[in-house]
Amino acid sequence: MPTPQLPAARRGLPALSPGGCDESRRALLLQGAAALLLAGQAAAAGLDPAELAARTRALLEQLAAPPLRPFLTEWPNVMTPRTVAPATLPVVARLPQLIAAAPAPARMLVAALNRAAALLAWRQTYTRAQVGAAFLDNYGWTELIGLRGPVPGTTFACGFLLLGPRTHYPKHSHEAEELYIPLAGTAEWLQGDGRWRRHAPLTLIQHHSHEPHAMRTAAEPLLALYLWRSANLEQKAQLTS
Repeated sequence: MPTPQLPAARRGLPALSPGGCDESRRALLLQGAAALLLAGQAAAAGLDPAELAARTRALLEQLAAPPLRPFLTEWPNVMTPRTVAPATLPVVARLPQLIAAAPAPARMLVAALNRAAALLAWRQTYTRAQVGAAFLDNYGWTELIGLRGPVPGTTFACGFLLLGPRTHYPKHSHEAEELYIPLAGTAEWLQGDGRWRRHAPLTLIQHHSHEPHAMRTAAEPLLALYLWRSANLEQKAQLTS
């Protein structure tokens, strides 16, 4: 026999009157339903930006490296999440395989990011004309703290970079001071004297203001945590020759 349907009010949705409703009321109902759906998705995914930020900070404090201190000083004191429209990219499909590849201290953070990935805004800085379609299929980043992320920050940004295997991130620079901490995957990094150096997970890689740098992966994808310090978080990285 058919499964009985609960009244809309008991399902957490406002009921429609038999005679229908005007357009403004219909729009409000749709917005409410969308909000409930998003909240349900967030609960199912275990998404809590403040919790994800707390786990990120816990890992950084566990590393206890001196270069981290100025960045942690800028860490926001108030973790009041805001709504960010989710967006995904092809490279996000690489995240699940990186959980097992992460070293033990970073594995819980990588797993938490994987659970939250579908509700985060994954972005790209460059265009196809600049870097080509193959690079864009294997590149993306998401901001956790900052002007665009779910946790507000004004002079400090923190997020995650994803690169697919056999991907060369061309030389680029920005005014912001930057720290990278690979969480899973071993890659090569170029900076300073122009020599490529291989860095394993949980290595700290520091880029000074306007210092050109580049990255390239081999057989493994790369997930790296990034930290930025700047009075101008609106800036974007610029490709260099």
